[in-house]
Amino acid sequence: MTTLQINRAPVMTLWAAVVVERLGFARDEALTLGRAVAGMNAQSKAVRLGLREPSEPGAKGEKGRRAAASEPGRVALLGRLVPVVKTPGGLRAARDGEADSPEAVERYLENKFGDSLAAARAAMQKLAAAFARDELAAKAYSLYEKFRPEVPAGTQGWGAKGVLDLAALAKLGSAARKRD
Repeated sequence: MTTLQINRAPVMTLWAAVVVERLGFARDEALTLGRAVAGMNAQSKAVRLGLREPSEPGAKGEKGRRAAASEPGRVALLGRLVPVVKTPGGLRAARDGEADSPEAVERYLENKFGDSLAAARAAMQKLAAAFARDELAAKAYSLYEKFRPEVPAGTQGWGAKGVLDLAALAKLGSAARKRD
């Protein structure tokens, strides 16, 4: 199967995880960072569509302030600064100071992609490998925009499924290799 019906959030999650892993992070780190990037994008879109109120700067609450103070840093990925925490298993994306679970992210991807997960991951890995790491880091989001599922604009597209064409990823990777 070269196409599947899926919404954008799991596609962004998987793509971001693949990119992060290609940039040198461990798979478990990449999974949580990928989900964080997708979540941040979804929150921004919800605000833009008027589905959610924007957060006020500094309105994190006491738990959020304590968490922010304990975070060792942030990792820049696909145009986002993702808060991270150090765990015995490596870096993890943090939400309210708590480390995300790579196992939960993998279950989410398995649920959303079903039997197509391995093929989608392989197609994305091949696309990511077509670029040098620095170039991939700079172009990752614009590449996503070229293959992401098309959905209706505005609130009609919120949560809507579109077609992810795995052959389109292969074409993007081939085009990148031809220009080198």
